Amino acid sequence: MARILITSGPTRQYLDPVRYLSNASSGRMGAALAQAAIEAGHEVTVVSGPAEVEYPAAAEVVAVVSTEEMLEACRSRFSGCDGLIGAAAPCDYRPQEIARQKLSKTGRPRVLELVETPDILATLAREKRSQWMVAFALETEDPRLRAMQKLQRKQCDLVVLNGPAAIRAADTRVEIIDRSGSVVGQFAGSKQEVARAIFRVIDEKLIRSEQTQSRG
Repeated sequence: MARILITSGPTRQYLDPVRYLSNASSGRMGAALAQAAIEAGHEVTVVSGPAEVEYPAAAEVVAVVSTEEMLEACRSRFSGCDGLIGAAAPCDYRPQEIARQKLSKTGRPRVLELVETPDILATLAREKRSQWMVAFALETEDPRLRAMQKLQRKQCDLVVLNGPAAIRAADTRVEIIDRSGSVVGQFAGSKQEVARAIFRVIDEKLIRSEQTQSRG
């Protein structure tokens, strides 16, 4: 049995007390991956932003809102896990300053200064010992090249590549790419079906491989 940490859903970066930056991630893939891992007999912790889905009852679920909160929750749990699946879509930018009061219309353009939020996977990669890591990459141009760049930059073992059509959809299409740049899996179907297929690859390439090395 492996202890697996899964990030899921979007995060929110507030502009003022009521408005925020975010994205349309539903959390469906994260929930499906959690179910697939539990069905395979593993222990699962899900760190989730504000998502539209219910996670399996057998999973520990840690609810967060911002990218910073997601990173903090992951850092506090990562050392006790064997691997991480980064299925969340954290918001990459936050406002330089958060307004204390609701921003009112002025009749003029409003300029927002945005700064990057912490990179969750890259941060955890610097802290990992022997844990394996799987990234998700949603790309709109040069998808395989950008996915490989993300895998290398975040020091992951596999990257799951998908496209914008997957957002809020019941179905998806993915490719799984390893460190050598080889496509080790191509799957399409419902997110539940694809999640099980993704997890079979993770189980074969990472979990079983690690257990074999440990026994050796």
